[in-house]
Amino acid sequence: MTAGDDSRLGEGASGVSVDIALPPDFYARGTVEVARDLLGCRLVHDRNGNRRHGTIVETEAYIGGDDRACHAARGGPGGRARVMYSDPGTVYVYLVYGIHWCLNAVTEQAGFPAAVLIRALEIIDGPNGAASGPGLVCRYMGIDGSANGTALTDGSLRIEPRIAKQRPIESGPRIGVAYAGAWAERPWRFWLSDSSAVSTRRRRTRASARAS
Repeated sequence: MTAGDDSRLGEGASGVSVDIALPPDFYARGTVEVARDLLGCRLVHDRNGNRRHGTIVETEAYIGGDDRACHAARGGPGGRARVMYSDPGTVYVYLVYGIHWCLNAVTEQAGFPAAVLIRALEIIDGPNGAASGPGLVCRYMGIDGSANGTALTDGSLRIEPRIAKQRPIESGPRIGVAYAGAWAERPWRFWLSDSSAVSTRRRRTRASARAS
């Protein structure tokens, strides 16, 4: 399953929440495919009577214990990344630098550690119009460690299908993973090329290529 039938939907619907979460089988696919298909989808969080939402415009794929940039490469199922071994569509949230929460959607099949990091959002009704970077995504959306291990498919935190025509997509190496050696060069970061909300560091990535 992909994010939606774009032919039936127009750009004018982009500010509307449809209150339908993407189902588990959306996430139970190859992680690169999920990372691409999440672009243009809507991240929604209903909390304490308030709703926050934004359009996903940048993602990164992390795939298996062999991927040296993936948390599963260090510690296995008993370590930091144990939630990555959960059912597809599970929320994996972790803390970096002791201050920034980062949101991931677990992918593929239970027992295989893979996930998509949500790196940036376009904010329809926010003061700045963008959450550019995974820490800012969680700060704006009100996401913290309490979401770790919950389901994206049936709760207050969810991802809804794309309700606008797909926009141009580009791909390139992931950000901040130089320690991963050759794995750092995998073109597993995806973004909407016409979005100003994408992380500014992507403009410094010379290896980026238009995704087909």
